[in-house]
Amino acid sequence: MNNIEVKNVSKKYDGFLLDKISFDVPAGAIVGLIGENGAGKTTTIKAILNIIKADGTVKIFNKDVKQNEKEIKQNLGVVLDDSFLSTYLTPKYINSVMKEFYNDWNEDKYYELLKQFGLPKDKLIKDFSSGMQMKLKIATAISHSPKLLILDEPTSGLDPVVRSEILDIFRKYIEEDETRSILLSSHITTDLEHISDYIVFIDKGKIILNVPTWELLEDYGVVKCSQEEFSKIKKEDYVSYKKEKYQYEVLTSDKNKIKKKYNISSIDKPSIEDIMLFYIRGER
Repeated sequence: MNNIEVKNVSKKYDGFLLDKISFDVPAGAIVGLIGENGAGKTTTIKAILNIIKADGTVKIFNKDVKQNEKEIKQNLGVVLDDSFLSTYLTPKYINSVMKEFYNDWNEDKYYELLKQFGLPKDKLIKDFSSGMQMKLKIATAISHSPKLLILDEPTSGLDPVVRSEILDIFRKYIEEDETRSILLSSHITTDLEHISDYIVFIDKGKIILNVPTWELLEDYGVVKCSQEEFSKIKKEDYVSYKKEKYQYEVLTSDKNKIKKKYNISSIDKPSIEDIMLFYIRGER
């Protein structure tokens, strides 16, 4: 079962095209959406939420989002960079506002989360640190127990300690109910290595990769070799390469095949960021 199904979604702006992208967010899964700034991550999220009008089909909970938007959004928790109430409000006032928005708003849970996150309920949001503001956004997003969280750069600009706390919140959210899902856009790929089940990599409006996270971390490898060694590797056996001053660096999606086929014993394990850079900057 999928909580989100995106099929052939396109959106054109001057100088940018989101080009017929398709992917799913399964129930019980955390899906990381990665890519450079301007690659189309935020556009994709806004298309999913029907904030912008795009071609193609988006289904959430197996219902067309354009036809069932109001019903669907009762079961969504959303954190966008530009989607929050005035910073001249207090968390206490936000509670009174959200009670009017969500049928299942849980006031007790909201105040419990404020306490857990160390957020004063009567302090103006403008006086919160960036980490405190993000925790408040997340508390607001999950206090009606939504089945799906959609998050755009929720850990951007935060220090490692606060980022770790927020990732723990997401893990717990999924563990509490395995029918839930999270779609999480981030350029901090190390966070996604620890928490995501799938990676969707978007570049210049197109999906380049859509694979389980373990596949990227376990199957991919970087071969460092001489020009002579590189000349023996067939194009179909690597993704891309970089020519350095004294050697070649070659990204493969099947390190075991490369080891056996070319008798190469030393292959480095790449991070998701390394893989992303090879796809974007590497030569083919």
